[in-house]
Amino acid sequence: MKKTKILYWTFTGLIVLLDGVMPALTSHTELAKQGISHLGYPDYFRILLAIFKVSGAIILALPFFKGRIKEWAYAGFTFNFICAAVSHAAVDGFNGQTLFPLIVLVLLGASYHYYHKLRKASVSQTANETLQYSLG
Repeated sequence: MKKTKILYWTFTGLIVLLDGVMPALTSHTELAKQGISHLGYPDYFRILLAIFKVSGAIILALPFFKGRIKEWAYAGFTFNFICAAVSHAAVDGFNGQTLFPLIVLVLLGASYHYYHKLRKASVSQTANETLQYSLG
């Protein structure tokens, strides 16, 4: 269980840093504005995307968010990474900017996998404690 927690927090921490903290710090820069414009998106999309990314990162990072809200955050990041890869491929062809969102998608998949392993272990532990209490 300890290994699972370490892996979950490692992968989740990377997602939070890459797609939560970085957009919060850099979405207002001229480079970010040029990047969104280069892909053909309007400037308001950059702001909306940053808000959703930061919100999703908060939901993934805080343990009291559970269940559907966390599932929606994972889904939102999945759509974001796939759409980013497709956008970069459509505009610039297949290159490093196309590949990077797909690599981060793999990290997100690992975070999701270990999130469910932890939830399953937590439910099993709670059931065992309840059984021991009722037998005790």
